[in-house]
Formats: sequence, C-alpha cells, structure tokens
Amino acid sequence: MFSVAAAGDRGSFGMEEELKCPVCRCFFNVPIILPCQHSICLSCAASQVTQTYGLKPTEEDALSYRHSTISSPGSDYSSAYDYTDLDKFDKLSLYSEADSGYGASLSGYAATCPSSPAFSTVSASSSISTTTSCIRCPQCRRTTYLDDLGVQGFPRNKALQTIVEKYEETKNIVIKCQLCVGQAPNDATVMCEQCSVYYCDKCRENCHPLRGPLAKHTLVSPALGKAAMKARNQTSQGVSTCIRHTDENISMFCIMCKIPVCYQCLEDGKHQNHDVKALGAMCKMHKAELSHNISSLSDKAREGKNFLSNLREMLDQVQENSVDFEASLVAQCDAIIEAINRRKEDLMEQIQREKEHKLRMMREQINDLTNKLRQTTGLLEYALEIMKEEDAAAFLQVANGLIKRVCSAEMQWQKEVLLEPHEPPEFELQLNSQPLFKAIEQLSFVHTKGSARVVTVPGPPIFLHEECTVQNNSITVSWQPSPRSWVDGYVLELDDGNQGPFREVYVGRETLCTLDGLHFDCTYRVRVKAFNKAGEGPYSDSVQLHTAEGLKAA
Repeated sequence: MFSVAAAGDRGSFGMEEELKCPVCRCFFNVPIILPCQHSICLSCAASQVTQTYGLKPTEEDALSYRHSTISSPGSDYSSAYDYTDLDKFDKLSLYSEADSGYGASLSGYAATCPSSPAFSTVSASSSISTTTSCIRCPQCRRTTYLDDLGVQGFPRNKALQTIVEKYEETKNIVIKCQLCVGQAPNDATVMCEQCSVYYCDKCRENCHPLRGPLAKHTLVSPALGKAAMKARNQTSQGVSTCIRHTDENISMFCIMCKIPVCYQCLEDGKHQNHDVKALGAMCKMHKAELSHNISSLSDKAREGKNFLSNLREMLDQVQENSVDFEASLVAQCDAIIEAINRRKEDLMEQIQREKEHKLRMMREQINDLTNKLRQTTGLLEYALEIMKEEDAAAFLQVANGLIKRVCSAEMQWQKEVLLEPHEPPEFELQLNSQPLFKAIEQLSFVHTKGSARVVTVPGPPIFLHEECTVQNNSITVSWQPSPRSWVDGYVLELDDGNQGPFREVYVGRETLCTLDGLHFDCTYRVRVKAFNKAGEGPYSDSVQLHTAEGLKAA
C-alpha cells in the first residue's frame, strides 16, 4: 500500500512538485482531470476558460472524426496529436451537442484540434458558426471545448485529492491563496464554502467582495474550510456517481473513450458499438499494469540510486586522491628541483676549476714575462751606460761582447717570448639547457596500466563558419576538435573548385589554415578530419567558399 509519509521522507521535494497545480503552483484543491490526462484545480480551470468563435460541426462529423483519431486502449493516444499549431484549428473545433462531453470524445472528454489527415472528415458545410467556451491545458497546451456543464463536467481526480490531503497532514503545510499571481502566493486567510477557493486578504477584496451576489457566500478560516471539504469528500467517497446522471452509480468503463460510465449512459446510446467492460475488472487490470510499470521504474530508480551513491563515494575518493596526487606531484617536482640544484653545484665547481686554471696559467705567464723584462731592462741599462764611455779603447774592449748579448736577448724575445696570453679571459663554456627546457615542456602525466584510457578515433572536427573567410583568390578556414576527442593532428582536403575530387592540402596540428593561389570566381569545398594513434576519424561536414571575381579584361 502506498504511504505518503514514507514517500515524503524519501523525496519530499519531488513529491511536492507532483502535488502542485501547474496554474496556481499550490497544492491541488478539488483537482479535475482534463482529456489530456493532466490535472488542474477546479477553480483554476474556471479561470482558464476562454471564448472562441468558429464553426460548430454536427454530431455526424464529430463521430466520423472520433473513430478515426482515438487510439486503441492502453496506448498513448496523445502522441498522435500535433499541438504545435492549435490556434490554426480553433475555428474548426469538433463539438457535438448530442454528445455528453466536450467535443469528439465521449461522455465528458473533449476533442482537440490535431494536425491529422482525419481532420479532413469534418465538413465545414455541415457546420454552423457559433461561440463556444474552451480551456487550454497549461502543460501540453491542448485545447478542450466545453459543453453546457462547463468545467464542472470534468471528472474529479479523487485519488490525487486524497494523496494531497494526506501529504498536507504529514507536513503541516500552510494553505496558500489560490488566486495570487506569481511564484510565491500569499498565505490564505479565508475560504469560501460555496466557491471552494482559498483567498488571501488582497485577493478576497479583489475577487470575492462582501457585497453584491457574493455577499451570501460563507467565508470561513482555511482550517475550517479544509475540514468541511474533507468531510464532504468522505461523505461522497462511497460509490462514485455519473457526472451527467447524478443518480446513477458508475459501474462500467468505456475502453474507447477511456472514461467510467453508468448504465444510463449506455442506454442513451452515447457509447454505442464501444467496447465497455466492468469497472472492477478494468480497475484490477489497470492496477496490475501500473504495478508492473511501477516495479520496472522502481528497479531503474534503485539502479540510479545505487549508481548515485557510487558517484558520491567516487566524489569523495576524487577529493582524497587529488590531495594525495598533488602531494606526490609536489614531491616529484621538489625532487626534480633538488636534482637541478645538485647539478648546479657541480657546474659551479666546474666553473671554479676552470677559473683557477686560467688564473694559474696567467700568473705563470706574468712571472715569466716579469723575469724576462727584468733581465732585459738590466741589460739595456748596462748597454746605455757603456754607450756613455768616452775612452774608445775601453769601449771597444766590451763592445763586441755586449753587442752579442743584446742580439742574443733580442733573438730570445723573438723566439721564446710569445706576446699572447696562454689562456683567454673569456670562459669558453656554454650551458646546454635546451634539452632540459624541452624535457620540462614535455613533462606530463602518463596513464598507468591499471587505469589506461582506451583511445578511440576522434570525432569529426567542427568548422567555425564565422572565422572562415575569402580574400581575392585565397581562403582561410578555421575549425575546432570534436568534444572529448583526443587529437594528434588534422588532415585538410580541398576539391578542384569544380565539384571534383578532394585532394590533401595540409597535415598538422594547427586548426587554422590559409590556402593561396586558387582560381578566381570558383566555389571550393573544404573538409577536414582528425587522427590519433587509434586511427583517422570521419570527415567533417564540407564548407563551401567562393573566391572573388578576377579582373575583367578592358
């Protein structure tokens, strides 16, 4: 047995949305069932009634259309209708005065205005111009034309009303005004027993004044009104009676019209040649079918719930794994930085050794040259003093030997003394950092074997039409990869400008390409495909670009 409290505990928000009227956005109050099987509050339905002017088909036209459009029992007959252009057919509504309902359907159900070949069965010549009342479903926009009973002729959704009452009791829901416009209606302050509508103070003053024909209506508090309505519903919950024959109990179900009927309806011939079965048997059959569908849907919901639970657990795992992975990444990067620092120290030591070598070589060269200059300077000073000797005999005694010494010193300077540094002051070393920078740029993650990603061929690339341009006899095309595709490169192909075969004009990773040297005043087709290690993907949709007209001869 269905438990409202249990359902509310499992998912109150979703349950509340199912129990709210699509018009007033409040909990259903006296819900009725429209022919499209959607429910709406009785008071909201009354506020949605409009007048339409058009043709009023006869009963024969309605019956001809009825049998050609209503689907078999158990099927979704609404799927055969096209509601996208309902206003177009408002003037050719299907209406039958003799029918007990609101149009081509039987006993309380209205016909819509479908876009169907069967619509041609309605004969405009057999119709008369009339003004009719209609109501449009706020959910599916299906139009229903009303008969003399108006919205009171729609069947009550007693099951939905019972669920709403149980839900309100378990949740202690504050009753809202049913006439407030907007997403947040005000709290109701009074309820009219005759209108069965809850009002706030403002809506009561505007819509239910205390004077005029409404002065005799009884206004009570929302709680008392709710209790009174509940008591009336409990009193009438014994055996359901027919809408059109209030003294007759409903005991049969018309499968074609999909509505419960009484014996009087059958005797009146309104369901002649229709497949009619006992109400209890149909209820049992539909409950069995609904139970099977509920069971299947419950299995799907259970699978979804388990999967959602797994996703939430995986969400926590992602959070935890990301922290661990970030810590691992930081540790690995720190290790790389530490290795670079160690290598830096080694390189600094190498530079220091090179510097000491250069300094040692330069110091030795300086010492050698200093000693040589000292000896040469002494010899020069001695030779200059000898040149000052005025005694020729004394000068000649030492002149030959001194000349030989000076010549020998000069030869030594030419042969032994190299006036170039043994070591240049520059450090003829250069750090080869390009491989390292390239390695850093290529530093990335690799998938482990346990979680290797299956790479599939990429999807077709998507051309960016607003960036595809033409200038003279050159065209520029731009594209982007297909979403969630792993791409290693692209292959761009171009035809000959005369709807001929394609030829390959570009292969690479870029997503922008300019093609020059094309023929003037020609329409070229361009297509592109992506590839990766799994293979080549499908071609994209081709793009046509027309080159400019060439210069005309004078």
